[in-house]
Amino acid sequence: MKTLTGLYDNYDDAANAVGELEAMGVPHSNISIIANNSNDWYDADRSEAAEDAGTGAGIGAVVGGAGGLLTGLGVMAIPGVGPVVAAGWLAATAAGAVAGAVAGGAVGGIIGGLTESGVPESDAHVYAEGVRRGGTLVTAKVDDELIASAEEILGNSRSVDLAERRRAYEAGGWTGFDPNAGEYMPDETDRDSARAINRP
Repeated sequence: MKTLTGLYDNYDDAANAVGELEAMGVPHSNISIIANNSNDWYDADRSEAAEDAGTGAGIGAVVGGAGGLLTGLGVMAIPGVGPVVAAGWLAATAAGAVAGAVAGGAVGGIIGGLTESGVPESDAHVYAEGVRRGGTLVTAKVDDELIASAEEILGNSRSVDLAERRRAYEAGGWTGFDPNAGEYMPDETDRDSARAINRP
């Protein structure tokens, strides 16, 4: 089994990737999605289960809903990132860190969860920063026989080129994800989204 990741500037592209992963046989319990919600885009669709998740009650119940991963979306806050819409094993890791009230624990949960699953720490920092700046992260634990197909799905033309995004962040003085940094405001998170519009 291998952990694969894809970062998307557009939630719909990420949701499509999740659907394709599920369709090819990756169990939704092995997939996670974490999307920035600083502009409350998900607020209008918030379900009772999502509200429970947002208050820290029952995140386990909404993570990986019975109808597929995306039916189990919940709202939560991650220090240094802000409000997110999330579901899956990585979201549960972050929620556990929030519930445990460990200072910086949720980011430790995201970065720690990724690195413990085999994602290089330097990449995990870019993924966390990408979500902080308005992106959506899809992570999947994939059986060996499905790796090539899953890599193709997560590496499609709508996903972020991680090396390119790292260079863009570093050009602006970024050195790594900082859970103590202030949250990006909605107009700031739109900058990475604009890159998606300009990509083929």
